[in-house]
Amino acid sequence: MSLLQGVDPDLLDGAVTVVKELNNQGHEAYFAGGAVRDLLLGNTVRDIDVATSASPQQIEELFPKTIAVGKQFGVMVVVIDSRNYEVATFRQESGYTDGRHPSEVSFTDARRDVERRDFTINAMFFNPVDEEVIDFVQGREDLERRLIRTVGSPAQRFEEDKLRVMRAVRLASQLDFEIDEETYREVQASAPKLSQVSWERLRDELLKILIGPHPSNGLRLLFDSGILQVVLPEVAAMNGVEQPPQFHPEGDVFTHTCLMLGMCEGPDETLALGILLHDVGKPPTFSVKERIRFDKHADVGATMAEDICRRLRLSAEQIDEVVDLVRDHLRFIHVQEMRDSKLKRFLRKENFQKHLDLHRLDCLASHGDLSSYNFCLQKLEEIGREELRPDPLINGHDLMAMNLEPGPLFSEILEAVEDLQLEGGLDSKAQVLDWVRENYLKK
Repeated sequence: MSLLQGVDPDLLDGAVTVVKELNNQGHEAYFAGGAVRDLLLGNTVRDIDVATSASPQQIEELFPKTIAVGKQFGVMVVVIDSRNYEVATFRQESGYTDGRHPSEVSFTDARRDVERRDFTINAMFFNPVDEEVIDFVQGREDLERRLIRTVGSPAQRFEEDKLRVMRAVRLASQLDFEIDEETYREVQASAPKLSQVSWERLRDELLKILIGPHPSNGLRLLFDSGILQVVLPEVAAMNGVEQPPQFHPEGDVFTHTCLMLGMCEGPDETLALGILLHDVGKPPTFSVKERIRFDKHADVGATMAEDICRRLRLSAEQIDEVVDLVRDHLRFIHVQEMRDSKLKRFLRKENFQKHLDLHRLDCLASHGDLSSYNFCLQKLEEIGREELRPDPLINGHDLMAMNLEPGPLFSEILEAVEDLQLEGGLDSKAQVLDWVRENYLKK
């Protein structure tokens, strides 16, 4: 059966066109990197990069539309039918003074090009014309062994680009592979050097782990390797923090968090981060009174989560959503006792589905009591959207017409009026105006 079967035809056709055009001009050209790995594993191929003997100048001359994204490093983008294909000249690199970018690049052949790549499973080439795999580093064997191993010396590969330390864990997590012993020892030894990597790059690897297929394994591997202690020491601190067994029979805070991540199917980035950080306030609030307690850990955790999210260079919108998830994750304890106005305000939060998802996972990974979750589902079915967000019966102009001065009092009155609407106590403008006169004009 063809390895190319199942690949998106549009993606594949453009990539094959690039290879054939290069071949027709006498150049070697192959699919390279992750696309080859995914073809051999039968995984979805989302993009295809090409490696070639052609120089950037030759690539530029051969194709009508190119983008010189990294021409000095031998990297061009070829545009075929509005799709971008990264086409890189076989190259050698040296002098990684900043722990990421080479200071010297020279063009070379396919074998030497492979020697600069990170892991063996990412260092194979594939000729789509005759479907031949070109493997100089036993990458195919490592795929069969389900093993992450560096190309050559782990220390040298990690020194060239320090983010590869975290990428090894990310690949092991996503693919459910083991890390080769020698490579893993160097992961542990090199983990402290991740402090030299930009937060944007660290964030991207972390998020790929959290929303990938095996986030729980990835988080444990981040901790066991020492990476988590460098990147997110606040999360690493959850390990070993005991919880009251009557509510958390599963074990410590870190175990609880890993279980939640393992149970979550297809989270987006903010929900995954909300799960990761929802109990980050427990270590600093741990105390033993009549039982183990974590007083105000949601509020403390929200402050910590904001600091962490800013460190990870998340957008303002993402930060607000993650902080909101952390701050409100305990509110479900009281939903069945809430006044209608307070409950309806909670249920109508724009990201309430994520709050609900986090709460369900929080329960399933601990005591298993879903009564508050089911109560909220029932209320959402019973209460129509118009009851959750009733049209305002009055506004600021109405209050000004009553000779009230604009200011903080306006907000107080309008919020109180909405509470009465949500409680079902007022349902007409005339009633509201009478209520305002009674409660605010006679004072």
